[in-house]
Amino acid sequence: MAFLAPPGYQPIYNPSIPYVGPINGGLRAGMSVYIQGKIHHHINRFHVNLQCGEFDGCDIALHLNPRFDHRDKVIFNTFQNGSWEGEEKVKHMPFRKGEHFELIIVVNTEGYQVTVNGTDFYLFQHRLPLERVCALEIGGDVAIDTINIIGGMQGGMGGMGGGFPGPGMGGGGMGFPGGNLPVMGLQPIFNPGIPYSDMIPGGMTFKRTIIIRGMVPYGADRFCINFVVGGSRDIAFHLNPRIREGVVVRNSLIGGCWGNEERDIDFNPFLEGQFFEISIRCGQDKFKVFANGQHMFTFYHRLAYAQISMLEVEGDVQISYIHY
Repeated sequence: MAFLAPPGYQPIYNPSIPYVGPINGGLRAGMSVYIQGKIHHHINRFHVNLQCGEFDGCDIALHLNPRFDHRDKVIFNTFQNGSWEGEEKVKHMPFRKGEHFELIIVVNTEGYQVTVNGTDFYLFQHRLPLERVCALEIGGDVAIDTINIIGGMQGGMGGMGGGFPGPGMGGGGMGFPGGNLPVMGLQPIFNPGIPYSDMIPGGMTFKRTIIIRGMVPYGADRFCINFVVGGSRDIAFHLNPRIREGVVVRNSLIGGCWGNEERDIDFNPFLEGQFFEISIRCGQDKFKVFANGQHMFTFYHRLAYAQISMLEVEGDVQISYIHY
């Protein structure tokens, strides 16, 4: 059976650059644009635009433009009525040649809060009405791994369907990742501290998907993601990437005793210095786990999933966001 994403969750993987696509339903305060990519070694510049259309010459509400020109800087601007307006220049470069990056643009009532690699970078105040923004454009010397827009309304998702990309599916046939909706209206948790432990809002339910994005730091040994029964502290599902061993162990801890380990996987996304995205979907009899858009493994329930009430993450990992 094909994996179905939760309502509104539709990332895009490995789009061709230049890229332009619609933001279905438009932008509103509380939404976020999430981009993972890599800077080319011989970079001159690249840009990310939040636009008021998908055509050349349309107004641009936010132009984010890192420039590598011996005086490295990031330019912010708007383009309106055929002309660029006044630049806002940040003489600090958070992006590095040849390295992966994570860019988050959080939309609030004041402006666009830009975060790079987990650190707040700049707040660009609104110059154009937010409701006019309807498209995303990316160009320049950059490769993009993932684009996701978080916090849109289901009403803006017309025609998106529920499919999740499988192996070999790039951005070309997927439409745009617009209107991604936190389950039951919940907003993602950005950059939680590790170790992380918190209640799963509403507990674990059938067809619920929890999405975790992060990076394996250099020198990492192992980390784990645990689905915990709050009262007994049993671990119904223990996901344990062991980076140095090159394995991903799954298990359960019931009544103080570990069960039988499972190690077979379709592929291993947990490599030093690499970003990852895990989607863990709860079925009636099993969890189906996808990583970076590809099926990785299935773990059959050893405890009733309805008993699971907490999520824990600990070990050698950096988490950028958790989406319940």
